[in-house]
Formats: sequence, structure tokens, C-alpha cells
Amino acid sequence: MTKLLVLYYSSYGHVEAMAEAVAEGARAEGVEVKIARVPETVPADIAAAAHFQTPAHPEIASVDALADYDAIVVGAPTRFGRMPSQLAAFLDKAGGLWARGALNGKVGAAFTSSASQHGGNETTLFSILTNLLHFGMTIVGLDYGYQGQLGHDEVRGGAPYGATTIAGGQGERQPSEADLAGARYLGARAARTAARLAS
Repeated sequence: MTKLLVLYYSSYGHVEAMAEAVAEGARAEGVEVKIARVPETVPADIAAAAHFQTPAHPEIASVDALADYDAIVVGAPTRFGRMPSQLAAFLDKAGGLWARGALNGKVGAAFTSSASQHGGNETTLFSILTNLLHFGMTIVGLDYGYQGQLGHDEVRGGAPYGATTIAGGQGERQPSEADLAGARYLGARAARTAARLAS
């Protein structure tokens, strides 16, 4: 059976909600799905002072286990227009996988969250996708088959490069149904692509 990993980092729950939606979309395609997060690198007292949310998924991802999946969908919030240090630190440990080509040909995709519409969603997606391309992965994005990213009647996430949401400057906005639907679409697309490549 095709196996898909939703790998994420989330400080305040917005990316975690998107991760759940990605997993839901992938499961609907009949693939085996696992959700795991990267380790927190911020000291506990600083995370508490910043009101970081307790993760719903206690399982910490293993770098070596990445090779066990046919697809990996990676999500993290934007930090000044790029991926946060927690995700970068995790991916930086994957040199051994890169050296032996362990991820070559596997499917990769990305999702993110930013405070504002112009807060770096697309550049953060690129910072994630750049890593996946260096790992030799086959990239899928949020194509325009998902029309929900095109409306202008409300604030909407979404980009051809991956699923996105907008959290607000104080984290007050949760992912909308349109944002979550985009994440489900991305998860389903990654799952279908991985299943086709595996057959």
C-alpha cells in the first residue's frame, strides 16, 4: 500500500490544522497516512512565555524513517519569508538520505501559514520545495483544479506551489474552509501521484 507522511511544525495550531486536512485528503484516496512533527528547538520556558500551543500529535518524526514513505507533504509556518529554524534543523540532518538517493522519485509537496496575505507564504513554500527538489523528489503543487484558491470574496490562502492559510497578526484567524479544502486537495493529489508512480 502507498504510504504518505504529513511532516509538520506548528507553534500556534494553524499549520497543525492544515496538516490534519492534508491527511484527510490523502486518506480519502485509500493510502496509508501518518502525521508526525519535527522536534521543537525553542527552550520550554521561552515556548511557554510565547504561548506556543501543545501539539495534538506527540509523535516526533525520524529523519531516517523518511525513506519509508512514497510521499511526504511538509508544512510549517513562515518565518520572515522562509521556513522556520525547527524544520530547517530537521531537514539539515537528512544529508545521509540525500547522499544515497533514498528520496529520489518520491512525491513531495508543501503547505504553510503566514500572518498576512503578503507575509511570505509563497517564498516559504519555495524554501520547503527547494529542499525536496534537492532530495530528488517529484513535486506536486496546488494546481488550479482547486478553484477555491481563486475567489476574491474573502481572504483566501492557496498558491500553485502549495496550500496556505493566513493566521492574522495575533494568530486570531483559523484556517477557513476554503484553506482546509485546499489542503485536502493537495493531500489527495500527492497521494494519487504517489500511487500512480508506485504502480
